[in-house]
Amino acid sequence: MRPFAPLLDLGVAFALLTRLPLPRLPDAAFAAQARAVWAFPLVGLCTGALAGGAGLLALAAGLPAGVAAGLVLAVQVIVTGAMHEDGLADAADGLWGGFTPERRLEIMRDSRIGSYGVLALILSLGLRWQAVAVLLPHGAWPVILAAVGSRAMMPALMRALPHARADGLSKGVGRPGGGAVLLGAALALGLGLALGGAVALPVLVAGGVMAVLAGALARARIGGQTGDILGATQQLAEIAMLLVCIAQLS
Repeated sequence: MRPFAPLLDLGVAFALLTRLPLPRLPDAAFAAQARAVWAFPLVGLCTGALAGGAGLLALAAGLPAGVAAGLVLAVQVIVTGAMHEDGLADAADGLWGGFTPERRLEIMRDSRIGSYGVLALILSLGLRWQAVAVLLPHGAWPVILAAVGSRAMMPALMRALPHARADGLSKGVGRPGGGAVLLGAALALGLGLALGGAVALPVLVAGGVMAVLAGALARARIGGQTGDILGATQQLAEIAMLLVCIAQLS
């Protein structure tokens, strides 16, 4: 057992999924990055709390729910460096813009954004904005729950699907062990129940269903997963979870 192994894993998880300033981690901490995926839901907890807190402060200041929801999304984008949104756009361009797996992967690697990517971002941001505006008056917990649960879906996909290419971010992180994936899922479940009670169960199930669908599409189109696919899965799972939250609370 590495000394302070859980803390090192947590630091690696934050380094992978956020742009928050962190203390310098030893190089050895990144030698087995896949071991840190159990902490992804904790990154979601922090990201969701920061974003949800900003939204509640906006509401307390008398701003409309729509404006507060926009601030929630802005904080999420700033904290994560828009990496998941970037993955969604690249995945949309590649999965729908190419006719062979090789061409799709080539498009996904291109830094330029195409029509499918633009439309995916518009729809994603629009749905999240509207959903958060509806949910925020109920408190920040739906935002935090969706942030936690959606990040627990990525390790499961990393475990279930092979790498679609021989390099890239996901390949560099590696394939996590089953124990790390299960621990992350258990953390997401425990945090979800603490945040939303019984409402969290169908919400988490919705995120899981969306992750399965995204994984099936990625396998069919490119033969596996990439960092872009993981980012897109997080975004799609978050949207599904927010929408089910609305259905549960209405």
